[in-house]
Amino acid sequence: MKISMLGTRGIPGRYSGFETAVEAISIRLAERGHEVVVYCRPHMIEYEGDYYEGVRLVRLPTVKNKFLDTFVHSLISTLHMGLLDRSDIALYFIAGNSPFALLSRLLGIPSLINVDGLDSHRQKWNRLAKKYIRFAEWFAPIAATRVISDSRVIQDYYLERFGKDSDFIPYGSDVIEDAGTAALEEHGLEPGKYILFVGRLVPENCAHVLIKAFEQLDTDMKLVIVGDAPYAEEYIEQLQSTDDERIIFTGYQFGDAFKELSYHCYLFAIPTEVGGTHPVILDAMAAGACVVVNDHPPNLESIGDAGVSFSGSKGASDLREKIGQLLQSPQRVRELGERARERVRQEYSWERVTDLYEELCNRYGRIRRR
Repeated sequence: MKISMLGTRGIPGRYSGFETAVEAISIRLAERGHEVVVYCRPHMIEYEGDYYEGVRLVRLPTVKNKFLDTFVHSLISTLHMGLLDRSDIALYFIAGNSPFALLSRLLGIPSLINVDGLDSHRQKWNRLAKKYIRFAEWFAPIAATRVISDSRVIQDYYLERFGKDSDFIPYGSDVIEDAGTAALEEHGLEPGKYILFVGRLVPENCAHVLIKAFEQLDTDMKLVIVGDAPYAEEYIEQLQSTDDERIIFTGYQFGDAFKELSYHCYLFAIPTEVGGTHPVILDAMAAGACVVVNDHPPNLESIGDAGVSFSGSKGASDLREKIGQLLQSPQRVRELGERARERVRQEYSWERVTDLYEELCNRYGRIRRR
């Protein structure tokens, strides 16, 4: 089949879990013989080739603006796909793209949409943007040929709130059995001597909660904050204003550097309070890290019995207590890390995830061209 993937920033993934997922799934679909097209935003993708690991990249213009970037690019991409570069099926990410899933169908191309984890709950949006996203979440099951939920919690929400069924397909990860130490040496770190946070530095990912909790811990461990975010300068400045010299900000880290930092951390703290299945949680588990998560239901779904949770309502005080307990229990930390890696191997492998996407594409895609 010819499969187009729209609504994200593009690949190679250098921003968030959406792009990581698109990269992993698109490459595997291409390896299986499908013609795969990923639409990219030029100001976000530095890679200059027309193909990446067998996947064709189409770069189209957009408006570089927090509120219009995705909307404008998805509209232009959908028109390009429907009028100039016909696909057998379109795969969208983020509920906010639901109007374009309908446009795709009106242009004769079936559409699937991964609605993610209720984007309207994110603090970064103003009142008008949240109203639009809430509309888009409601509209997704009407607009798309089929909706995809990335967690059972989100699947249940759509069924109970809107009376609409959806297909559950989680994100995935690749199990890491070993990793080098070059990234650690670059930042003056030692294996097993630091706590790791990875994520976009936006309020709902709660790096500020982790920093507050860590500042109150009496430990020689370091706290490594990996990530960045456009349009969040004021919040990032707030995070970096800490006087705690044990806290290190590295900016974005990808590829081998990300794997090395994940593999060698003592534990991985992920206090995010919104969203569905967070890819970074699965990546941490795949690296054999002991993970500590906010008790947001999709987070609990991801870790099962292979991690530790803290009370999001209690915030930094409970997170500090849970991390403090783990600092005194290295054997438990190792056991949870081993359990986490096995959980990813059994439940969240990218090959299994790609199987599920391929099945939906085959079920709902257009009859193959002759």
